[in-house]
Amino acid sequence: MKTLFYSKTLIFALESTIRYRVPAMTTKYQIVLNTCPDAESAKHIATSLVEQQLAACVNIVPGLQSIYSWQNEIKHSEEQLLIIKSSESCYQQLEQTILSLHPYELPEVVTVPINNGLPAYLNWLGDNLKH
Repeated sequence: MKTLFYSKTLIFALESTIRYRVPAMTTKYQIVLNTCPDAESAKHIATSLVEQQLAACVNIVPGLQSIYSWQNEIKHSEEQLLIIKSSESCYQQLEQTILSLHPYELPEVVTVPINNGLPAYLNWLGDNLKH
């Protein structure tokens, strides 16, 4: 019984440390998600964002299957997903660039904050973005 008690106590102590005593890192960086109808438009947008230093890196994920409602109809589309690594300070110009180049009437442009990451990678991100 003592072993079980000590095990539960240790687990509780570790969980408390992880949850409450380790501060979460916050960064100024974010991931922007955007879907494109084809490889040509995806590459064009991705290249433009990196050339303008609005994104340090853009991953293009082909073969994405999207199911969504558009104008009161359920649509099924094959799309390309752009995973765009950028910063909060670049967002407005990045959004405008996507809107000016994108073939969709209403493109998906959503952000996800990067709360933590490998410090060397985050430094690289910052070095490759507009300041």
